[in-house]
Amino acid sequence: MKRLLAATALSMLMATPGLARESWAILVGAAQYDNLDERYWLRGPANDIELVATYLETNDTMRFAPDHVLVLADGIEGAPRPTLAAIRAAFAEIAEKAQPGDFVYLHFSGHGSQAPAPEGSGELDGLDELFLPVDIGPWEDAIGHVDNALVDDEIGAMIDAIRAKGADVWAVFDSCHSGTVTRGAPDGDEEVQLRKLPPEALGIPLERMDAAEAEAAGQSRGLPDPRARPEPPVDVAEPEGMGSFIAFFAAQTNETTPEKRMPKGAPDRRPQGVFTYTIFETLAERPGITYRQLAQEVLRKYAVKNLTRTTPMFEGDLDGVVFGGAGSGRVQQWPVAVKGEVATIDAGRLHGIGEGERLAVLTSPADTEDQALGWVVVSQVDTFTTRAVAEGGLKLADIPKGAVLRKVSEQIDFTLTVALPEGDDPVAVATREAAARLAADPETGQRLRFVEPGAEADLRLAVLPDSDRPDAIWILPSSGMIDTAEASVPSVSTGDKTVDELSAVLGEDFMWMARAINLMKIGAATGGSGLAVKAELRRARWDPVAEDVDASTRDVLDTANVPRLIPDDVIGARLENTTDGPVDFNILYVGADYSITWMGNGRLQPGDVLDDDYVLVSDSAFGRDRMVVVLTPAAEQSAVEDLSFLEQREVELSRGSMTDVEAAMRDAGFGETTRGAVSLKKKRKDAGPGKEPMILQFEIDTVPGTEG
Repeated sequence: MKRLLAATALSMLMATPGLARESWAILVGAAQYDNLDERYWLRGPANDIELVATYLETNDTMRFAPDHVLVLADGIEGAPRPTLAAIRAAFAEIAEKAQPGDFVYLHFSGHGSQAPAPEGSGELDGLDELFLPVDIGPWEDAIGHVDNALVDDEIGAMIDAIRAKGADVWAVFDSCHSGTVTRGAPDGDEEVQLRKLPPEALGIPLERMDAAEAEAAGQSRGLPDPRARPEPPVDVAEPEGMGSFIAFFAAQTNETTPEKRMPKGAPDRRPQGVFTYTIFETLAERPGITYRQLAQEVLRKYAVKNLTRTTPMFEGDLDGVVFGGAGSGRVQQWPVAVKGEVATIDAGRLHGIGEGERLAVLTSPADTEDQALGWVVVSQVDTFTTRAVAEGGLKLADIPKGAVLRKVSEQIDFTLTVALPEGDDPVAVATREAAARLAADPETGQRLRFVEPGAEADLRLAVLPDSDRPDAIWILPSSGMIDTAEASVPSVSTGDKTVDELSAVLGEDFMWMARAINLMKIGAATGGSGLAVKAELRRARWDPVAEDVDASTRDVLDTANVPRLIPDDVIGARLENTTDGPVDFNILYVGADYSITWMGNGRLQPGDVLDDDYVLVSDSAFGRDRMVVVLTPAAEQSAVEDLSFLEQREVELSRGSMTDVEAAMRDAGFGETTRGAVSLKKKRKDAGPGKEPMILQFEIDTVPGTEG
């Protein structure tokens, strides 16, 4: 069974950087496959590996010596190609050199796929997960094997050989194996590519895949628990005395993960694995965080930047600090070097710095912002370097040695950018006319920006003639991708509306979407570590007879991995104020349909603990929801912060025409709208009482329950 158990006591050796004798890395980037059609080649793995290698060799948390970083990648000068033999040799070398207390980082960027597993392998779905070296060959039907494939079991065995030496391992897999995502709208000059290879491209007969899955399903007992998470794609053992193991997977085994030009909005962006870039962008912005915090921030960035619909998986002891270092706060500052009229720091776009941004100049890293010598303005920025010029009366020549530049604020753009649809068919033409009217409106025109198809955008409009609503305009995510296994993509009919009516409906949808998206943007800018408040989510079951929660079913949710909830599940929150002052809390629920439900608020004095149930999952809508906890320092005797004004109904999936009476009723606020989750405070007969702000965001998947 593919399950990663808790790390052993040996992981305690990672508590301080000084106890790790050496740090090693194997970076594998497979892109150009000798025996596959070029349409299956990838562009991003070499960029991933270059980014990761540079970060490992320059970061201040755990710096890797260049000769300890083994690079196997297409497109990197001097690097061996990542053939199966080369990958095996690299693992054997590190397994030979590793010593107790060493730290080993492993990175895989490239194609994944699936193949029928050997009989008796124990695979729950009957399939092996594969990582594809560049010399991958075809399926050998006689022996049931893909030539030169790196099978999940072998990857696990090679990792175990390193851990058996007492070394701690963190592995990142930026590949995927299957999925149902298709393209619905263009995304820039270069197409998004998916890091999965369909089995038929390897010559695996589909009937063999179907037979393997059917056999595995026939051997399973009973109905699967819809709340259970999929097994991780790599099997790693946990015998006594092994080094610890952390694994980050870009996608579950039934999902796809993309590579696209990153970072979003940068003029010099280039193809990267979205998962790889997001991990290291987060590490650059927040060094010293735990693996769990890193996982949660990756999920938050996926949501805020609308990067992909993929659900990453995170396994192992996630409460240790990344690279085994000591935890630290989120102070972003870097030593500055001055040459002539330019100040330079070794941090850039990866660290969240943008052109035109103001940075404070401080004599010492311990200085406060009110002690700043002055300010500089960023004039040029790339991935790892920033150049800035003096602002106001500051003279760069007066900056002393040992000074730092500090990032003191986050830039938040609340404008919603929407890419127009392709084509000149009536639906696209009507949509463009409606968009022009929205852009010209004095109110909406300041908050909406329409761009041409393929340009950078938060949302994309598309005409899908092969869908069940060919006359509708569909509102797709930034990637322009549609998961055909889901039916949660909003659309608006056009044939039954005038241009003014279409403009009004689209404008309303865009505003609702923007409010939900902007709430998450604020959370991302604020971060999840501003206040010393402990937070966790809990799950229980609702008892419809007693009209209350069945306390015997309550357990703690693993929020690093997106939990799955079914109708009549109840979500509770436990907050503990460990600060020295009062803290206000507001709890909001952001639905996959862009609804925002205010679940309640209150004040926690120092030492207070809140432990209450807030959300009842209904059977009316399913998808990726988010529970948002807003925490704010409070002044004594002040009113409790109340964010109930943020409430809004959902964006309807299929917007057609509406009668005047229906519109009037909705505008007046009559009735309760249908949502995938409702407030328990409204459901119960008696609800009962219940520095810098901090916004916590927890991802939740609501799924149908098992029938019968």
